[in-house]
Amino acid sequence: MKKTLLLALSLTAAAYSAQAQTAAPAAVGPVAGPAITFEESKFDFGSVAQGGTVTHVFKFKNTGKAPLIVNNIGVSCGCTTPEWTKAPVAPGKTGTITAHFNTTGKFGMQNKVLTVESNASAGAATVSLVGEVKEASATASTAPATSTGAAAPAKMKMKVK
Repeated sequence: MKKTLLLALSLTAAAYSAQAQTAAPAAVGPVAGPAITFEESKFDFGSVAQGGTVTHVFKFKNTGKAPLIVNNIGVSCGCTTPEWTKAPVAPGKTGTITAHFNTTGKFGMQNKVLTVESNASAGAATVSLVGEVKEASATASTAPATSTGAAAPAKMKMKVK
């Protein structure tokens, strides 16, 4: 009798376990809280001459169901300064982060990371500026090179002081 009862309990437990593992995944949709989604997370500014400022605007959308508030943006170095949308971004609406990278004193390949701190459900997000800073006397291209070697449309402004 004990063996039969033990066998019945084991089979019941196995059936529940198998059912839990084969359950359909929940539908993926907007997050209950705020969510930040960037159009691009990395901007390649190509090659620029040392001494200027590279400026790029990162656009983001609140893909969640609650207002998104960007609290702060941390930078990987003091040569990069951010400006961002300070007002809450309603669900479905967009905001911007403008990154200014001062190339003075920089040389070679650069990767400037901006850490976006917000009330997004997923936590902090990052965006980055990448490219090469050449000596001021070297010729610099304002259009980043693509993998095919052709120039892509530039999305940056150069400010030379």
